[in-house]
Amino acid sequence: MSFADLGLSPAILKAIEEQGYTQPSPIQQQAIPAVLTGQDVMAAAQTGTGKTAGFTLPILEKLSGGERARPNQVRALIVTPTRELAAQVGDNVRAYAEHLPLTSAVVFGGVKINPQMMRMRRGADVLVATPGRLLDLYQQKAVRFQQLEMLVLDEADRMLDMGFIHDIKKLLAILPKERQNLLFSATFSDDIRELAKKLTNDPVEISVTPANSTAKKVEQWIHPVDKKQKPRLLKQLINDHDWQQVLVFCKTKHGANRLTRYLEENGITAAAIHGNKSQGARTRALAEFKSGDIRILVATDIAARGIDIDQLPQVVNFDLPNVAEDYVHRIGRTGRAGASGEAISLVAADEVKELSQVENLIGKLLKRDYVPGFEPVHEVPQTTLRSKAKKPKKPKKPKSPGHQDGQKAVSQHHQRANKNTASKPRQQRSGQGPQSKEGGSAKPARRPRRRPAQA
Repeated sequence: MSFADLGLSPAILKAIEEQGYTQPSPIQQQAIPAVLTGQDVMAAAQTGTGKTAGFTLPILEKLSGGERARPNQVRALIVTPTRELAAQVGDNVRAYAEHLPLTSAVVFGGVKINPQMMRMRRGADVLVATPGRLLDLYQQKAVRFQQLEMLVLDEADRMLDMGFIHDIKKLLAILPKERQNLLFSATFSDDIRELAKKLTNDPVEISVTPANSTAKKVEQWIHPVDKKQKPRLLKQLINDHDWQQVLVFCKTKHGANRLTRYLEENGITAAAIHGNKSQGARTRALAEFKSGDIRILVATDIAARGIDIDQLPQVVNFDLPNVAEDYVHRIGRTGRAGASGEAISLVAADEVKELSQVENLIGKLLKRDYVPGFEPVHEVPQTTLRSKAKKPKKPKKPKSPGHQDGQKAVSQHHQRANKNTASKPRQQRSGQGPQSKEGGSAKPARRPRRRPAQA
């Protein structure tokens, strides 16, 4: 199948060819026709499968024949969880719309809002936005949705993970009801299905990868190592294998900064990218990594789905993530679009819990490779995959009639005892108030406590 078979116009086909693509990926083959027919779509696809083109191409095709966006108006809205992903999607839109009379804009937080307000005065046929900044622009009356025709939630599961559900609900409340909705997610979790019920109307459901699966062409293994030896081991791996472009994931921002300084001090060009960095610093670091000016990009999980680099050969988990699903998203940065890749994890003994969770999620034990000179003093315990077989429930024994009669007799005995206790007069103890009774009626009033006479 070719892109021409999907019903795209010559202008878009020319742009696709200029980007070097010849055949649509499985997600594109299914999503593009569904979007072109105007149906709502709920699609599950991992990063690196071509899903961005799966919705941008048909959106541009549909918008190319309609009225242009008026001032402050938006015709198609694409909402993404991170700034990096917004910028990436914006680049895709511009590239594919190269030969079309359509306008696009990208807005996100971390930068001044005034230039974005000025830009939206001209309107945008396609607006790519993060939730928070989009709502800010709406409150400032810089963005209006009377012309909105299409809504896309990209990386919807990540948006839920990052706590954007309230912003999404606010957004849905202000958008026109008559619109086409597209929801793209790495998995169809229960939360995603619940969100889809509120967002979509009788959607076409597309799934091209099993839930939480890793790319088949990504080779995965671990290097057991003591925690303190991780920086030195990473440096040796980079030098021994002459790695030129490596994405390294750390668990914390401070850890990412520390590792970046260590690499720089040892002659390896590196930069960190995380939430504490300004948008300018993050954009600059990503650009230098893509161009090859720096060899190592050290990132926290905020960048796990916001980095789009063709044929990234290696991803290193310097720390295993707390959430096993993040492992899948991290290593999804390599082995993209049919290319092969390597995912290497440096694992210390205190990460055996995280290792076990990852292995059970992906359904296989990761190969262990001990590097000479870095054999751990504290060995990483062996892991096993959990068995999914459920134990059969034991049938309950039926109660015998005698047992039921006995229970009834005991119950009647207690009722008679309570009745007899209620009918007996209350006894008084000398010098004390009335005793409390079980099963009586109204409580008697308490007598005031008398103070003892002073000596």
